[in-house]
Amino acid sequence: MMEPTMNFTGKTALITGASRGIGRAIALRLAQGGADIVVNFFRNRAAAEETAAAVRALGRKALVVKAHVGDENKVAALFTTVREEIGSLDILICNAASGFLRPVVEQDTRGWEWTMNVNARSVLLCAQYAAPLMAACGGGAIVSLSSLGSTRVLPEYVAVGASKAAIETLTRYLAVELAPQNIVVNAVSGGIVATDALIHFHSGAKAMLAAGRERTPAGRLATPEDIADVVAFLCSPAAQMIRGQTIIVDGGYSLMM
Repeated sequence: MMEPTMNFTGKTALITGASRGIGRAIALRLAQGGADIVVNFFRNRAAAEETAAAVRALGRKALVVKAHVGDENKVAALFTTVREEIGSLDILICNAASGFLRPVVEQDTRGWEWTMNVNARSVLLCAQYAAPLMAACGGGAIVSLSSLGSTRVLPEYVAVGASKAAIETLTRYLAVELAPQNIVVNAVSGGIVATDALIHFHSGAKAMLAAGRERTPAGRLATPEDIADVVAFLCSPAAQMIRGQTIIVDGGYSLMM
């Protein structure tokens, strides 16, 4: 009998930005499949500990590690902790994101560099540190989170959009270069996903959510759990032949744009 393709028993997954929203949903989905979880956070330790507690309630191990993934030294320290505390890594989910929302002509270099470092350079750095750990286990999976702003022009989204486009390009290069080590690399792009972060950081979020619901063929917006289900699939053996792709999970919203 074949093993269930969504069985992650004996695997360890690191999720950056795992304290809330999509990151938390991914952590719980992988834990439901049997994975032990490394919960990375930057600012909100209380929320990260809540995610870890929820993982442990599912019978899995959880390690909480604070690290600013836009800082190379902090990324190095994060993976040193993983190596010393766990010794291996099978799954890396690059979910941490930040950004300065403003019109392109008002975008300053400080906001640009912060956004690119947290969103895009972090994927490069985390993949570089994760690859040796995965190769030592016989392979692994890396999934990064993108957004429709990588190819569509959204209001005041230039820095974030550029960083997401960089993520999708990195995904293709990593997929090819890490394939000999049996490391599968893909990305997931959500449409409008109702999260606390969206509502907090975007002044027009409520109107955006309402308009999005009306324009989505599926009749509802994607949820963090919808994103997590696809991420989990891409980390499973069933997705072995999907390489370097960005999978859009938006209920058809982008088809109507």
